[in-house]
Amino acid sequence: MASKPITLVVQSRGKPIRKLPKETSTYLQGSTFDLYHRLAAEAGCTVHRLRLTKASDGSVIPNAKDFTIERTGLKSQDTIQVKDLGKLCRQLGSEDDADQILGPQIAWQTVFVIEYLGPLLIHPLIYFLRPYIYSNASSAPSSLQTLSCVLCTLHFLKRELETLYVHRFSNATMPMRNIFKNSAHYWIFAGFNIAYWSYAPTAPTARPGNTPITLLGVALFVIGELGNLNTHLVLRGLRSSGSTERGIPKGLGFNLVTCPNYMFETIAWVGIWLVTWSLSTGIFIVIAVGQMAVWAKKKERRYRKEFPETYRKKRYGMIPGLF
Repeated sequence: MASKPITLVVQSRGKPIRKLPKETSTYLQGSTFDLYHRLAAEAGCTVHRLRLTKASDGSVIPNAKDFTIERTGLKSQDTIQVKDLGKLCRQLGSEDDADQILGPQIAWQTVFVIEYLGPLLIHPLIYFLRPYIYSNASSAPSSLQTLSCVLCTLHFLKRELETLYVHRFSNATMPMRNIFKNSAHYWIFAGFNIAYWSYAPTAPTARPGNTPITLLGVALFVIGELGNLNTHLVLRGLRSSGSTERGIPKGLGFNLVTCPNYMFETIAWVGIWLVTWSLSTGIFIVIAVGQMAVWAKKKERRYRKEFPETYRKKRYGMIPGLF
């Protein structure tokens, strides 16, 4: 039996989107992925900046190739609302004109690669250039300094590989000017800040360490990195390539907190801190945990809003018993 065509009423949600059609035709067996792309093309927007919701109950319509219009519960003459998430809908006649107002855009994947590339290069660079950086660095680096460099390098190498082969981004691009702000956190605090003080001749890592504590640090690092990778693989499985649909993640850690990837990230960095015993590492952990706690809280609110009937609410966002 052929799929039945239906007509949907289209409204802007929030700031009006120029040239957004007042209605659109689709099929019950058509995908919401096609609906997103059709509306984006007609409105002159990038599809990654749109969010569609049902006017009847405010529920989000996923951008998914395997999610049909029929599954959303929409019927002919129902109203859908379109929100411009990034204020990028500008009908100026050409993409070049839009870039002049919006500024050059850069892919999120590229942003992540550049962010993590800083500390990935800075740590081994300062480690190997110790004799030229520190006036009294006459001796070879200690075993703890070597271990610190290895752990930090492995951490950010893993980040780069996940960015290239694991992560699927809901938004395609961001303004290029934001890359400087986003990269400062990693280049300055995780790169120069930790590396300069950890590889100095007077650093705690330059002295003999406590073997049991060092081994505990390495164990926490391994547990944290593997747990973090597992969480990212679970999140990847929720979204098909080229779409922005969301789902409810399940698996290791998700029964405890909203974002177990942040929990495992914290465990890994505590492990690095137990190896370096560096104040600079501790400062970075405090800053990073604070930021991740904010993100986890926002994600919990988003899950509750998007899946009000099926999502199991969490009390803690990233660390059980704390926040």
